[in-house]
Amino acid sequence: MNNDLMSFAKEHSMNTVIRSIKPLMIVSGILTTTMVYAAIALAAALQSTFGESLNGPVAELIVRNWGVLIALVGLMLIHGAFNPSTRRLAILAASVSKVAFIALVLSNGSRYLEYGAGTAVAIDSLMVVLFSGYLAATRSIMNRVIE
Repeated sequence: MNNDLMSFAKEHSMNTVIRSIKPLMIVSGILTTTMVYAAIALAAALQSTFGESLNGPVAELIVRNWGVLIALVGLMLIHGAFNPSTRRLAILAASVSKVAFIALVLSNGSRYLEYGAGTAVAIDSLMVVLFSGYLAATRSIMNRVIE
């Protein structure tokens, strides 16, 4: 492939990500927000996500808080989808959170991949790639505007 064709293909794929970012953020935000389930049904959420449970008041406090924080990241994505001025920050925060989750799950080998955590790792990985593409594409656009 020559450089002009490669450049065109790259620019076209970046433009597709930019045009599709709002629905991508909404879908990712809705999926992420469902983890409020951990704050409401702690035992069920842990069992379906990790195939295990935690016991005790500290575990309940930490896991419920974890569910709320993840849901807030999802709400940030939804907010950013409708508010371009907050979009890049919402995507960056969600990406960092998702990369941390992916790394933590994978650091345990395949132990949790057969549960909901495996599905979350796959979906979150895709979202991180798409979000990274958006951040890269809009950065170059912003640099052109600034210059």
